[in-house]
Amino acid sequence: GFMTRYERKLFDDLKSPHLKYWVPFVWFGNLATKARKEGRIRDSVDLQTLMNEMNKYRSWCSLLFGYDWVGIPLVYTQVVTLAVYTFFFACLIGRQFLDTDQGYQGHDLDIYIPIFTLLQFFFYAGWLKV
Repeated sequence: GFMTRYERKLFDDLKSPHLKYWVPFVWFGNLATKARKEGRIRDSVDLQTLMNEMNKYRSWCSLLFGYDWVGIPLVYTQVVTLAVYTFFFACLIGRQFLDTDQGYQGHDLDIYIPIFTLLQFFFYAGWLKV
């Protein structure tokens, strides 16, 4: 509903190896210039304001396209996965409670369920999967 059938045909017939997000912006710029020449836009300041806002929106789209163009290398996800699991293991061992006054042989680890460490791990692992 945003394009006429003719505009849709022109859009589809345009050969481009990349996204064609910029085509409607060019059309908008041409129509705004034509409207200024025909007197539908009465002031050049209004035309300039329209074009500035359109260019700002177009630059946001190109920035988004740039983020889509460059993928995150696989090694980053592997490093983050290793960091999360290493952090969890270190916290699991490091957050054990040892009471040296009890005279444990060899200072063995106390065995208990580290609830907050487990919650922290579940949150980090969940974020990692997202």
